[in-house]
Amino acid sequence: MALAGKNILLGVSGGIAAYKAAELIRLLVARQARVQVMMTPNAAQFITPLTLQTLSGRPVASQTFDLGQESQIGHIRLADTADVIVIAPASADLIAKAAVGIADDLVTTVLLAAHGPVAFAPAMNVHMYAHPTVRENLARLAARGVTVIEPAVGPLACGYEGQGRLCEPASIVEQVEHLLTPHDLAGQRLLISAGPTQEAIDPVRFVSNRSSGKMGYALARAAWMRGAEVRLISGPTALPVPGSVTRISTVSAEEMLRATSDNFAWCTILVMAAAVADFRPAVVAAQKIKKRSVRWRMELEPIADQLPGLAARKGSRRIIGFAAETEALLDNARAKLQHKKLDLIVANDVTAEGAGFAVDTNIVSLIDPSGRVESHPKLSKDEVANLILDRVAAMKPEAAARRAGAVRVLSRR
Repeated sequence: MALAGKNILLGVSGGIAAYKAAELIRLLVARQARVQVMMTPNAAQFITPLTLQTLSGRPVASQTFDLGQESQIGHIRLADTADVIVIAPASADLIAKAAVGIADDLVTTVLLAAHGPVAFAPAMNVHMYAHPTVRENLARLAARGVTVIEPAVGPLACGYEGQGRLCEPASIVEQVEHLLTPHDLAGQRLLISAGPTQEAIDPVRFVSNRSSGKMGYALARAAWMRGAEVRLISGPTALPVPGSVTRISTVSAEEMLRATSDNFAWCTILVMAAAVADFRPAVVAAQKIKKRSVRWRMELEPIADQLPGLAARKGSRRIIGFAAETEALLDNARAKLQHKKLDLIVANDVTAEGAGFAVDTNIVSLIDPSGRVESHPKLSKDEVANLILDRVAAMKPEAAARRAGAVRVLSRR
């Protein structure tokens, strides 16, 4: 776990969203993080220190000049021992003080002593959040390297609706993990496909497969955690988009393949984790096909494989493929690796327990062009994703990254 053993210093400021700090602490502790809470005086009007102390298992720090707290904790020690400081919720008042360096309570004093990663999760009325002063203060903090976790859009406690809700605690935890994960893929741009495709039979029916998209989404999340820019070409799925990953939604195989081709020039690494259909109905009915008492036959036509064409123009890009098989796993995977000119293929037998679709685990073998096979036992899909990305990181497609970086610089001139 990325947060296991990490010291998280959570600052809670005054606002109705302070109650969500309890859930945030619970999630952090569940990931084996050590959570130390500090509160502004106004925060204690919304949630009691005892509640947060009970959940974190540590006394809550709240007074800058309390002799007991200063002798045992101290604002400098709080800053020095923190792996990351998270302010959630961050009120407009605290944001303004931090932006100009005011230190009139424990939380703002600790922020001036901070020398590691800091994240602010604002929460306030929609009009307050849109106010130019608040936007300028957040921009000033961001320019200093502070991570701003944007609030969500929705109904607010004040009766208004709009952007201002504290980001969900699970998303804040994800951002904290991102801050504390080594960014060994920084500078790389990963294009990842995920999920199933749906091939229409008529306006209400389609042909599809059992893919849930969980493996592709795990790859997108892990790549973003490790510092890469990620575009996720996703078939139909209700899975949440990780972090700042850009999702490109598609339905049919044709749409997914077109989106892959259109975005191929952008990426340095392509990971084809989606279960793209091999066949589609030759004719799509314009109206719903009515149930008949006699048999009805549907003719299928093959869908052209796009990967060989992309491989022919990949240059220094790396292409990772998947082989979901039910027999002759390694032989079929090797054949696909060679035919599609891949740099790595991830093979799994979908009939094996814990390795099929719609489960949170997988059993994979990684095969490279040299023929080397690296087989792994049943692991979570997050663990499998990082195993694959470890191999990707070792490939170091640096030339493509440098070339793409030069293009970006020139485009700004």
